[in-house]
Amino acid sequence: MSNTNVAKRYAEALFQIAVEKETIDFLETELTTVKEVFQTNQEILPFLQHPKVNVKEKKQLLNEAFAGFSKDVLHTLSLLVDRHNEEIIPDVVDHFISFANEANGIKQATVFSVRALTDAEKEEISQVFTKKLNVKELKIDNQIDPEIIGGVKIKVDNTIYDGSVKGKLDRLERQIVTVN
Repeated sequence: MSNTNVAKRYAEALFQIAVEKETIDFLETELTTVKEVFQTNQEILPFLQHPKVNVKEKKQLLNEAFAGFSKDVLHTLSLLVDRHNEEIIPDVVDHFISFANEANGIKQATVFSVRALTDAEKEEISQVFTKKLNVKELKIDNQIDPEIIGGVKIKVDNTIYDGSVKGKLDRLERQIVTVN
């Protein structure tokens, strides 16, 4: 089974616990912190994966690093260490957030633009696409891509809405080629 599927299963199990206990938002906040620690501390993952470090020491590190976190998050991290799946912890977090967003009517969008978008521009895109996608909220992650020349390209799930100048030029080129 691929790591993506394994991560998704752990995330789904943790999400079900969060639904039962009504702690989705709380766990999402904690898990986001866990992911940030794994992304910023380049030494934690090699330590957790080192074969000469025993499982007890690995769990002790996690319990100390995330002291005060919920038992559900700590237990999930312990399970991942027990089963030697430490490297998928950030993926588990991503899948959990995906489940939480879906349950709350929230979609994540990546907006590619030539320059950083203003808050007003992000809000306008959000308003248009919340109606179009029939969701409560659209969270926008703005990525700078000078190759699009102008306009924006928006990726939501597996769908791309291309309103960029480069996209329009590419479509125009395809039309010209098919005519000839």
